[in-house]
Amino acid sequence: MRDLARNGRFWAWAVSLAVMFYGFQGMFSRAANAFRAPEEDMSFAWYVPIFSLYVLWTQKDKLREALLSPDARPSLVGFLLCLPCLALSLLGARGMQLRFEQIGFIGLLVAMPWAFHGRRVASFFVFPALYLVFTIPVAAIMDMFTIRLRLLASGTALAVLNGCGVDAVREGTAVVARGAHPFAIDVAEPCSGLRSLFALMALTAAYAWYAQPTWTRRAVLFVTSVPIAIFGNVVRILTICGVAATASADFALGFYHDYSGYIIFIVAIALMLACNEVITHVCDKKKELDRLEKAAKDKRAAAGPERTEKAEPVAEKGNVDPSVSSRGLSNVLAWSAAAFFAAVFVFQSLTPASMVMEAPEVELPAVMEGFSSDSVYYCQEERCSRMWQHADLAAATNCPSCGGALAGASLGELTVLPSDTRFVKRLYRDASGHEYLVSVVIGGVSKRSIHRPELCLPGQGFTLLSPHDVAVKDRPFRTLKVLPPRGGAPHLMAYTFFNQAGMRTASHTRRIIADTWDRTVFNRVDRWVMVTIHASHPLSPRGFDLADPADRRALDAFLSRLSEVLP
Repeated sequence: MRDLARNGRFWAWAVSLAVMFYGFQGMFSRAANAFRAPEEDMSFAWYVPIFSLYVLWTQKDKLREALLSPDARPSLVGFLLCLPCLALSLLGARGMQLRFEQIGFIGLLVAMPWAFHGRRVASFFVFPALYLVFTIPVAAIMDMFTIRLRLLASGTALAVLNGCGVDAVREGTAVVARGAHPFAIDVAEPCSGLRSLFALMALTAAYAWYAQPTWTRRAVLFVTSVPIAIFGNVVRILTICGVAATASADFALGFYHDYSGYIIFIVAIALMLACNEVITHVCDKKKELDRLEKAAKDKRAAAGPERTEKAEPVAEKGNVDPSVSSRGLSNVLAWSAAAFFAAVFVFQSLTPASMVMEAPEVELPAVMEGFSSDSVYYCQEERCSRMWQHADLAAATNCPSCGGALAGASLGELTVLPSDTRFVKRLYRDASGHEYLVSVVIGGVSKRSIHRPELCLPGQGFTLLSPHDVAVKDRPFRTLKVLPPRGGAPHLMAYTFFNQAGMRTASHTRRIIADTWDRTVFNRVDRWVMVTIHASHPLSPRGFDLADPADRRALDAFLSRLSEVLP
């Protein structure tokens, strides 16, 4: 340590690290909030930084030796690698994009030691830094994978139950059985297996680091964690359905549901250990065969005429830059880089809070030319969840079916979406009997307020077909044919987005890009509005069909009127 104390580059790097952690204090706070967020399911993430520090501690002697090596010199390549990481972290801090900040931070943990001390020193930070990837919250942006995992688990459980003679059907991500032991089990998002997948991946990465000697073998063991976690969750859902079908649905959805996850995780760990043994056995066997083959080759060579070749000395390649060959100049460059980093990180720490824009005012009129309308209310009891029109309620203030409380939005919308999300809903009818249920979702500060219907409706059992874009009075709409889960007449869904700045789009991707750009570049939180129209024709047995000229004209007429009252 005394030798390092005389190393000016070491202290320049230490100062840069201290200022970097100061600059990222906002990121640490936001990451901690993400770890505690129920929707992210990241309770395991608290242990990830601890393990990264432990890995560094176990390599402290080798790291010290590398720092004192003559090869430990400033590197222009390392400094250049710092620049995109700094840009990413600054954009993330300005736009409250936690994932951008985290990626920039992880990159700097490798690039900064490279810049001050060279590639060899940086190599000790590669695994501890990359392991921090498991602290990046991704559950909220993994809807596409979540729904696939839910459908896989419910579909597999249904196939096995049917094969065993259980009368069950699948409705979206739910498995519903009738008979002696009726039950309805919905594979909700927390049961999709995403949490166990990331937790097992983190555990396997840590285990592979110590259990396998090479990066290739570690990577192979790490990859096995994905199918193991998916298989374990599918088995868990299957066993829950099996217990419900053979014993008690209340027991399956209660005690067994709460504690079966631990059993499956233990099984997954056992499979991970078994995969490690297989990889070790196969690789060691190959290594032994290579050793025997080399020994035989050496024996044959020794039996022939001896030849002595003088090996030419090979110059060691060090990370030496002629422009910084002297120690004094190296220290000057190191402290110059430290000053640059300090200025950037202080600026990052002083980034003001993002401007939250005023949400557009959206009202759905009770009177719209050519259409009658009515208010709608939703039962807040999970087992009922019926929608009621104001005309059907008469003087009732509770659900006429189950007596539950009523609200202007569904139970799922009020419980899953952020609390600052606002809803406006109304049902319209035209003279031909077409009905249009209009749902307006006014997003809050969080980007979770709005998501694509293509990701949530299939989980409820609906089938979406024939996507088609239409434009009415310069307002774009995406239309989809919707088939109900239990048969019946199809209806049509159309949706569009707009924000307080007047941007209009029917593309979820374009909306996300625009929102990310405004958050990161302009430090502005846009307030997006999603308008969804469910068009049906209760009087027609074929439902609402966009291919029918009459239905198409009716839809165009309604969208035209609606566009006039929207901002």
